[in-house]
Parts: sequence; structure tokens; C-alpha cells
Amino acid sequence: MNDTLAKLYGVVQDRKANPQEGSYTCYLFDKGLDKILKKVGEECAETIIAAKNGVQADTVGEISDLLYHLTVLMVEQNIPLEAVMEELDHRSQKIGNLKQFHQSDHNT
Repeated sequence: MNDTLAKLYGVVQDRKANPQEGSYTCYLFDKGLDKILKKVGEECAETIIAAKNGVQADTVGEISDLLYHLTVLMVEQNIPLEAVMEELDHRSQKIGNLKQFHQSDHNT
């Protein structure tokens, strides 16, 4: 796996620390958490619709948009990328939790 997400995270961090006129990332930070969360929600819905429509290229694009906006949210909330990667790694090591997963899925 390459380090594209880490590079993106670094660029987003830099935009927050060193705002640049005309930058969409800086626009999001300027508008604040409500705008960032709105965009995460929109991109999530668009990802769902693209996947349902079954056009892989559209789904890839929407997932990319969602990951970008989630990265902006992480930087806004001071959540290190490493913390998310560690959590994913921790979860990937669990085995035998299928029953628990299905129970939690039904409760939401």
C-alpha cells in the first residue's frame, strides 16, 4: 500500500497551518466544523448512491471525495492519521467477532 493518504493528510495539515487564498481546503477550515460535517455527510450519501448505481468509476470518485473530507475533519479535530491506522490495525487482528458485529449492526 502506498502513502497517498499520509501525503494528503500532510497537505491538509499544511493548508490549516498556512492558509492559501483560493484553496478549497482553507475554505472548509474557514467555514468551520458545521461546513466540514455537512460535506462529509453529502459525500457519504453520494458514495452510497454511486455504489447502488453500480458504476465503479463513479463509486471510486465518491469514495475519494469522502476520504478527502474525512481527512479535513480529522485535521480539524486534531485526530492523527496514525491513530486511525492503529485502530484499523487493531480491528483487523480481531477474529471471531462476527456475532458481535451482526448484533451491533442490528442495533443501529
